Amino acid sequence: MPAARESLLDAAYTALARRPWPGVRMVDVAATAGVSRQTLYNEFGSKDGLARALLRRETDGYLHGVERALAEEREPADRLAAVAAWTVGAARTNVLVRAALTGCWSERLPAPSRAAGSTSSVPAQRRADAGVPSSGELLALVRDRTVLALGGRGRVRDPDLARACESAVRLALSYVVAPAGNDDDPTEVVRGAIGRWVAAK
Repeated sequence: MPAARESLLDAAYTALARRPWPGVRMVDVAATAGVSRQTLYNEFGSKDGLARALLRRETDGYLHGVERALAEEREPADRLAAVAAWTVGAARTNVLVRAALTGCWSERLPAPSRAAGSTSSVPAQRRADAGVPSSGELLALVRDRTVLALGGRGRVRDPDLARACESAVRLALSYVVAPAGNDDDPTEVVRGAIGRWVAAK
């Protein structure tokens, strides 16, 4: 029932934009998605299960965006700049991605959690019940995917490249947490920093 699941997650995300997560009602999410409450409970098990699935979807969407950014550009500096731009844009427009990246969860948002021994018959829910990565784990995932994209498979891991990749994401996050008061473009800042790293190699 992937279509119903996505509709329910869309409805939950829309509801969260209108009110704090504690005020989001399952009956309203089901009605907005055009399915019964029983379908919602069959798919997610509980409101906590719905929250875990929503957080997993948004985090996975961010990581897919990182992969798209890495696939678009040719030069390493441009690819890292694309990851930085995606990170800033995703965090500015998606409160759940911002919380996952920064580790700053407000009372308006569903709290990240893990289900103790998921018994869901829905494979996607079992994955969601495992929880989302912490902000540090998420940063490590982005760093590792970036290193892989820039360093290629089969090469010995370059610690300087890993440091540069992590620094690029951390620099982008600084623009999320403390936006510049001027027109500084984080992608240009990252491109310059990474360009210097590439030139030094």
